[in-house]
Amino acid sequence: MQNVSKGNQNALKVSKRRSTMISSTETRGYNFAETLPTEMSVNIFSKLDIKSLCSAALTCKQWNDIIEKSDNLWRNHCLVVRAVCRKEVDGDRGDGMSWKVILERNYRKSYVKREWLNGKYSFIRSAEEIPDKSMCPLDVETWGEILEAELER
Repeated sequence: MQNVSKGNQNALKVSKRRSTMISSTETRGYNFAETLPTEMSVNIFSKLDIKSLCSAALTCKQWNDIIEKSDNLWRNHCLVVRAVCRKEVDGDRGDGMSWKVILERNYRKSYVKREWLNGKYSFIRSAEEIPDKSMCPLDVETWGEILEAELER
């Protein structure tokens, strides 16, 4: 660039910036689900955590259709919930519910139960001290597990 005049140097810089802007604009609107087979899109979606999967379902109609029609996308997330809420998940599965519905029914409960079992609320001495956001209906067996965990601490 030493032998190129100042005006030509500026023209080259503008040209490089313009080509960068064009290529980033062109790729910004790219939707992989339009070009890949559905099975490949499902494979990509299967790598997402639950929050990202729910967000992806809101991205566009095509992604939502793929995610909603692929019950197995929700299966692995549901199996994580099952580690804490085995009875509930097995019961719902026995009733023929989809993995997504089972996850919707049990996700919050598994989160709350896991926090209780891990001792997050061990400092609480009365019902009035329980934070509102940390509660959801739990059955007697679950409360028994929580009590046993507290007694072991």
